[in-house]
Parts: sequence; structure tokens; C-alpha cells
Amino acid sequence: MVERLKQILDSRFRISTQLYLAVGGAVVLTLAASLVGWFSFDRVGTAQSRVNEGSVPELAAAFGVAQYSGVLVAAAPNLTAATTPERFDEVVREIDSAYASFEEQLATLEAQEDTDQQRVARIRSDSDTLISNIKELRSETSGVFDLRTRLEGLQEELTQVRFDLDDLLAPAIDDQLFFLFTGIRSVDEPASARDDYFTESELARYRRLSELQGDVNIATELLANAFTLSDASLVEPLRERFEAARNRIERNLGTLVGTDFHTEASPTFDRLFALGVGEESVFGLFERDLRIQARQAELLASNRDLSVGLVAEVDELVMAAQASAADATDASSSAIFTGRTLLLVISAVSVVGAVLIIWLYLGRILLRRLNLLTDWMRRMAGGDIETSVEMEGRDEVADMAAALEVFRRHALEVQRLNLVEQLAGELQEKNVELESTLGELNKAQDQIVMREKLASLGELTAGVAHEIRNPLNFVNNFSEVSGELLTELQEVLEEDGVELSEEQQSYIEEITGDLTSNLERIQSHGQRANRIVENMLRMGRSSGEWQMSDINGLLDEHAKLAYHSARATDSDFQLDIKEDYAPDTGEMEVIPQDLGRVFLNMVSNACYATNERREATPGADVVGGPYSPTIWLSTRRTDDHIEVRIKDNGTGMPAEVAEKIFNPFFTTKPTDQGTGLGLSLSSDIVRRHGGTIRVDSVEGEYTEMIIELPLERPAETTATPEEVPA
Repeated sequence: MVERLKQILDSRFRISTQLYLAVGGAVVLTLAASLVGWFSFDRVGTAQSRVNEGSVPELAAAFGVAQYSGVLVAAAPNLTAATTPERFDEVVREIDSAYASFEEQLATLEAQEDTDQQRVARIRSDSDTLISNIKELRSETSGVFDLRTRLEGLQEELTQVRFDLDDLLAPAIDDQLFFLFTGIRSVDEPASARDDYFTESELARYRRLSELQGDVNIATELLANAFTLSDASLVEPLRERFEAARNRIERNLGTLVGTDFHTEASPTFDRLFALGVGEESVFGLFERDLRIQARQAELLASNRDLSVGLVAEVDELVMAAQASAADATDASSSAIFTGRTLLLVISAVSVVGAVLIIWLYLGRILLRRLNLLTDWMRRMAGGDIETSVEMEGRDEVADMAAALEVFRRHALEVQRLNLVEQLAGELQEKNVELESTLGELNKAQDQIVMREKLASLGELTAGVAHEIRNPLNFVNNFSEVSGELLTELQEVLEEDGVELSEEQQSYIEEITGDLTSNLERIQSHGQRANRIVENMLRMGRSSGEWQMSDINGLLDEHAKLAYHSARATDSDFQLDIKEDYAPDTGEMEVIPQDLGRVFLNMVSNACYATNERREATPGADVVGGPYSPTIWLSTRRTDDHIEVRIKDNGTGMPAEVAEKIFNPFFTTKPTDQGTGLGLSLSSDIVRRHGGTIRVDSVEGEYTEMIIELPLERPAETTATPEEVPA
């Protein structure tokens, strides 16, 4: 019992307990605001029921005007929502019927002597404008059906043109490539001499055909993208890019004039150009359709504004007809005033309380401690593992600091193991006469060191992950809940119809905006810390099983995966991947998941480096510009190993950086884009396979990663414990 009581008392220092109390207080204030709103609206409803019991003929007419004006207000969205001409005609008939009834009720009001005729005149003016907008909508919408039918036809035409061009280009490229390698143009013709077929002109023809295929893919993709646009202003950029692609196609096609391919393909290319050029093209029709939609949106917005004024005028007319219910109206006004005052008081208390929590607790205490912890982690990532991590307190942040101190101590152990590795290498250089024996010893020692490092990191991450993830989850979850409560508070203020001055409204919006921004920063840093923990976990474990795998296929698959990942981050990024895979590379026994992770990491780094150089080079995005991002992938097989080379023409790196890239936590990327564990993990994976990695780089020109993998699986991994003979 005493121990349990002590745990309860200690829990008051926990961040989770303090956040629970803060969220609970916000919930209580929200419930109080809801009860005040419910009580106020209940009193208003009682007073209004007494008022409505004194109905008069003009009141009935006013209700009729309100009813049919609502039908007219809803008519405009119904017109734009009609999906068929039949439904459109049906909506038109409904509008005509509602307008006739509206005119009848409005005429009744105009005939009443006691009715406020000025207000009736304003209702008449608003209704006339509303009907005018509806008529314009009818005119705009009636032509949309034919326009969309034509667009559907163009979409089918685009699909057919794409198929036809693929059927023309793919065989032409294959035939030209076959001719370049064999000198045979067709089966019934003899092979030409090498000097006759392996010429610059034939290579240029093959390159032109390949460029035609790429530009055709770009042009058809641009036309297909037009079908997904939602803003007319986005059509022109697509049209300009299509024009650029068309110019490239015409330029390349012009070099093939006189060939059978040019004669056969020109009509199909003309069909492609017709789809993207002119008022009746895909871009022209879509621009017209989107502009019609924009005009419809303007008319709908105008109708909504008119409907607000029209409904307000009708409500005022109804209120004027109930002058005899003055006492009930006063009671209703009093209830509204009381509810507004109480809601303002509760809102002010909520805002002040939230400001104090954010400023005093989150800003001055929690964020300061988290920033201090983040600074320690960055220093450790930069190589400083000598400074001890010490933080007072009994909350989750203090627990994270203690866990980080455990990590620091284990990192020192790993560093000592690296020193042992270095001393072993120096001993090998001094004892040349024992080179063969020491070579085997060093391989075994590398395996032991790697296992010790993995064991140390595994022990570290297993102990740290739980302690770090729990407070991170509390920080992320409760910052998200706090953001939702702020949104709900704002919705309560808006739904209850609280009338605030512009200064009060601006003050509340400024405070809630600052609170939301601070909570988003908390979530962002919490998620980044979680990613660091995930990378630490990967350092301590491997995955998959040894199996025969095609090295060429594995490299090609993960290179494309890395490229598409880079494209998803920056849609403007383009990359030329040049492949030179030796056909005799074949299969070898590896762990495909781990080796694929190595290829993915290195190609991703190459994409990042080329993109950095592209962004720093003026005019790099222009066709034929001063710089084109390129990656070269190649494989070679020797008698005892396979060599994989990954080269890029990115920013390169100086020699002092190249010496450190395989160190854990070393990175040249910004803190929010890299943790420095990728190449360290890749080095461990290659060493587990018995291979080596080396880097060749010139700053500002290129970087080349060279991976050598032995054909035979390392002796330390060839047999499991169950397979070793007794």
C-alpha cells in the first residue's frame, strides 16, 4: 500500500499526468460552454414559441416567401449538380414552379397595408437578382454536357494514339538496336560490314528514336494530366510543356524524313499534336470547362450572399409582424446576452489558461528540456561522446536523458572496438611475412568486431527504445489532442453564434494560431526523434535469409525505387540512369533484403547529390542546359568476386569528408533529412557478406561508390549451428 501511494505521489511529476490534467481542464471548460449554450438556446426557443403563436395572414405569407426563397437559393447548386440533360430539365421545371409560388406570396405581402413596403421592395430586388443569376447559370450549364461528351471522345482518342505510337516506336527502336549490334536490317538481308552499320549516323538515329519515345511519353502524360486539373490557371503550364515536347518531337522526327518510319508515323504524330493544339484540343476544351465551372462558382457565391440578405430581410419581416410579443422578445434578447457573456468569459478563461500552459509549461519547461536533450543528441551524432548526459527531474524527459547516457556509454565501447580494429590493421602492415595467416585472422576479427558492435547496439537500442518511445508517444498524442481541442473550442464559438468584436476575434485567432503552430513543432520534433530511434534499431539487427539472387536485377530494382522516391519528393527532379550490366554477372548467395538496402541507400544519396547540384546550377532545368543529372550503374564479374559501381555527377565531396562517410551518425545533409546511419549500416552489411566498399570522389564533379562482393559466401556464415558436424 505504501509503495502504491508513493507511485501515485511520484506520478504528479510525469508529463503524462500533467497533460491529462491540462486536457481534463479543457474538456471541463468545453462542457461548461456547451451547457451555457444549451441553456441560452432553450430560453430563446421558449420565447420564440410564444411569439409564433400569434400568427397573422401576413406572417403566413412571409413564411411562404421564406420557404420558396429557400427553394430558389437551393436551385442554383441543383443546376450545377445535374449530371444529365433530363435531370437539368427537371430542375428547370422545379425552379419555374417555385418562382411562381414565390411571386404569389410576395404579391400577398405587397397588398398588405401594415407591411413594411420598403423591406418588401428590398426582398423583391434581391429575388430578381437571384433569378437573374439562376438564368445565367441555366445558360452556362446547358452547354456543359456537350463539352464533356467531346472531352470523353478526346480521352478515348488519346488512349488510342498512345497505343498506336507505342506499336510504332517500340519495334523501330528494337530493329535499330538489333541493326547496330548485328548489321542485319531484316531477316532476308545479309549482314552488313561493321563499318557500314556501326556508324555515328546509325547511332544518332537510334538516339533520336529513343528521344522520340521519351518525348511521346511526356506529351501523352501531360495530356492525361489535363483530365485531373481543377483550376483553369493550371492548364497553360501544361500546354507550354506540351508545346516544348512537341517541338522536340518535330525536331527529332525531322531528322528521320525519308525513312519508312517517318512515312508511317507522321499521321499518328499529327493526331497527337491535334489533341494538344487549338481551341478544340484537350487543353482548350478543359480550359473552357474549368472557366465555366469558375463562373458557376462565382454565381453560386453571389447567390449565397444574396440568400443571406434575403433570409435576413424575411426574418426581419416576420419579427416586425410580431410586435405584440415585445416581452418575449426582450426575454429572448436577455437570454442571448447572458449566454454570450458567459461564453466570452469561459472562452477568455480557456485562452488565458492555454496561453499559460503553452508559455510556462510547454515553452519554458518542456521545450527547453527537449531542446537541451536534442542538442546532446546532435553533439553525439557529430562525434562528441565524451560529454556525459545529466538532467534533473523525475519525468519522461529525464528518463530519456538517462537512456541517452546509457547509449553514450555503449557508443564508447563501440569506439574502443573500432580502435582494436585499427590496431589490428597496423599490425598486419608490420608483419608482411605473415600476410596469408593474418588475412584469415583479420576476416575473423572483422566478423567478431561487427557482431560485438551489433550486440552492443542491440543491447543499447532494446533498453533505450521503450524509455524513449513512451514519452515521445505521450508528447505526440497529447499535442495532437490539444490541437483538436483548440479546433473544437473554435467550432463551439462559431456554432453558438457568439458575436465578437473584430479585436476580440483577431485576438482569439492569433492566440489559437500560435498554439496550433507550437503544437505542430512539438509533433515534428517528436516524430524526428522517433525516426532516429528507428534507425538506431536497424543498426542493431539484420533481416532476411541467405539465398541465390540476381545481382543485376537487385541493383536495377532498388535504383528505380530510389529514383521514384526522389521524384515523389520533388516532381521537377529528372535523372538520366545509364546502365552497363555485365550479362555474365549471374546469381550469387546473398541476403537480398540487406544488399538491396545498400543499393537503395547509395542510389538515394546519388539522387540527393545530383539534385543539389541541379538546384545550384542556373538554367539546369532547361533542355540542353549546362547540367543534366546522371547516374551510371555497372556490374563486372571476375574470377573470385563481383564488382558493382554506382557513379553520379553530383556535388562530389572533399577528401576529409570521404574519410568519414562510413562513421556512424556522420552526415552532410540537414538535420531533418539524414541521421548519418545509412552508409554505416551499408558498410556493416557489405562486410557481413565478406566484401568491401570504397569511394572515389572529386568535389564539384562526381562521386563513385565501388562495392566488391566475393563469389563464395564467407566461411563464418556458410553453416548454421545445426549444420556443423559434431
